[in-house]
Amino acid sequence: MKPQALFLLPPGWNALGADSFSSAVYDALLEGRDRYAPEAIDYFVGFRPPPGFLKSLPKLKAVISLGAGVDGFLQDPDYPKAVPLVRSVDPNLAIQMGEYVVMHALMIHRHQRFFDAAQAEHQWRQRMLTRNAADIRVGILGLGTIGAHIAAKLQAFDFQTLGWSRSRKEAPGVKSFAGAGELPAFLSQCDILVCVLPLTPDTRGILNSALFAQLPQGAYVINVARGAHLIEADLIAALDSGHLAGAVLDVFQTEPLPPDSPIWRHPKITATPHIAGITEPRSALAYVEDCIRRAEAGQPLPNVVNVARGY
Repeated sequence: MKPQALFLLPPGWNALGADSFSSAVYDALLEGRDRYAPEAIDYFVGFRPPPGFLKSLPKLKAVISLGAGVDGFLQDPDYPKAVPLVRSVDPNLAIQMGEYVVMHALMIHRHQRFFDAAQAEHQWRQRMLTRNAADIRVGILGLGTIGAHIAAKLQAFDFQTLGWSRSRKEAPGVKSFAGAGELPAFLSQCDILVCVLPLTPDTRGILNSALFAQLPQGAYVINVARGAHLIEADLIAALDSGHLAGAVLDVFQTEPLPPDSPIWRHPKITATPHIAGITEPRSALAYVEDCIRRAEAGQPLPNVVNVARGY
């Protein structure tokens, strides 16, 4: 008898038919579509279950996240901490996020928003580049797998890259900073700051007025991590004061972004609807199958989260 895996689908997956989830390794049950007995579920697969939901599945052997971030699980005070939590590692996700960051870094470098505004006003306005890409320092908050990939893609366009993480990380061509003691030196050298940190109690709200004040005058901020990293009012204040020149936001404190949010209409903010990296169902389901196959064979699970650290 195959183990039972319960899927709680992200909204973008709702169009997938039941055949997409068929597997020789497990029987798939879809929350909201299939009837199931909570005590018979061996594995939970999803992204952000309601608080207390996992506690209602007493037989769980593992929880598998469909996203790289696992804060949606760890914020649940009733998360069954004895159950391994596996984060998704999808190489396509790093590729997409690298494309997103490089695109916006180049748009910042090439003053594309200036030309967008001129086109909207039917004005022929020319603007010279003040620096070469090789003179622009892009700092990456969070030098893990995705951060290192982003750095490599930026280097292909001659940007200087530096990275900060909680513990020392090394990546080719990246000037590495680590720990709270080295954060100010890192920030002081970032013309563009890219946040790809995991969301933990220590990183929640890290993009705030005190951090922005340590960035060079005229710096830019790109956040592709989690909306809770950013104090949105502090960002708007730093933009309005002129200390920051602009921001690119793909994640927000409230999603979808409310229609009355000042972010929508701020002239120095580019906002996108959490699309910098989107998990591709086919590769994600192959990963889920591999994880369950390993677990059923008594082999170690990959990418198990340290619940105490949050990543």
